[in-house]
Amino acid sequence: MRSMYASVTPSPALNLQGIQAHLLVAPVAVPVRNSFRVLTERNALLVQVTDADGVSGWGEVWCNYPPGGALHRANLLQQVVAPLLVGKSFPDPAAAHRLMAQALRVPALQCGEPGPFAQVAAGVDVALWDLAARKANQPLWQWLGGSPVLQVYASGLGPDHPENIAAKKVEEGYRAVKQKVGFGSDVDLENVRKLRGIIGAEGQLMLDANQRWNMADAVDAARALAGERPLWLEEPIAADEPVERWRELARLSPVALAAGENLRGAANFDALIVSGAVRAIQPDIGKWGGYTECLAVARWAAAAGVLFCPHWLGGGIGLLASLHLLGAAGAAGWGEIDANANPLREEFLFPGFAVVDGRLTLNDMPGLGFVPDDDLLARYRAK
Repeated sequence: MRSMYASVTPSPALNLQGIQAHLLVAPVAVPVRNSFRVLTERNALLVQVTDADGVSGWGEVWCNYPPGGALHRANLLQQVVAPLLVGKSFPDPAAAHRLMAQALRVPALQCGEPGPFAQVAAGVDVALWDLAARKANQPLWQWLGGSPVLQVYASGLGPDHPENIAAKKVEEGYRAVKQKVGFGSDVDLENVRKLRGIIGAEGQLMLDANQRWNMADAVDAARALAGERPLWLEEPIAADEPVERWRELARLSPVALAAGENLRGAANFDALIVSGAVRAIQPDIGKWGGYTECLAVARWAAAAGVLFCPHWLGGGIGLLASLHLLGAAGAAGWGEIDANANPLREEFLFPGFAVVDGRLTLNDMPGLGFVPDDDLLARYRAK
């Protein structure tokens, strides 16, 4: 396994005086569906870390599922993770990440909850990198030596009339969309054909099965959908299937594969990239690793000729973090932007956030480029 920690420009020292959880919730008029769940409200768990100098950094913990999962992760953050870091000094965010990894390993095993522990640590890691960049007075993408101009796609299009959302997104400036599949061959094929008609021959179309199929069904679906020329088919089988199964599916599928949002551990990412089974690798910065680990994944992907396309489907702080991650990695892949209505995303982005001819330009403000104010947090704070 190759080195898991990313090297960066010298970091300002971090002297952590406080870590606070902000649990937010917003109802949505139209539920968000994929092949195994329905979201009737949107949650966001924000992490605020505060330095002795009074500077704060912000991150977001993945908390979409199960119902009540956001509160559980907020408790883990405040009761388990924060006491590990508050009152301590670190030369850089990676040092704090190493401490969390070591200290949380046994508790996560004891609880049988490696996912929630990893997600909380990831959100804290993001906040620490944001803090460090703010202290350096640079946008995070720039401090990490990257680019602010990203190609992006509209994501999360469900099975019910996705053409309506796709048409709106094309009007807004998107040139690529990702369709949820796994709702039956007739529904999937009809939806994919509609979207190809909307985005045109030059648009990019991605597909996401959310781990819906077994191997045989995945091959059948890929062959049925290949005619509409999708760029990739994401998670057609379970994320924890052995790499050999992914390699076999890649051999049989006429559509390139993508995966990674539900992987944890540097070794697992390394193995999948080296296998040649996927065209795109998709770590989720709020699920595992934060910047410390995911930047290393980006470098491995670049060396192997694999697209680096970080996953995100949550609030605005996490979206900005994911986009800065792509920018820091050189912006050679694709950024994912949820197309569904979500005030916890829409109201937590910097002014002027817009897609123009398929591309988004990050701003030049320090860190992630946005700080939520007290009124905004109070408006959506979970009761």
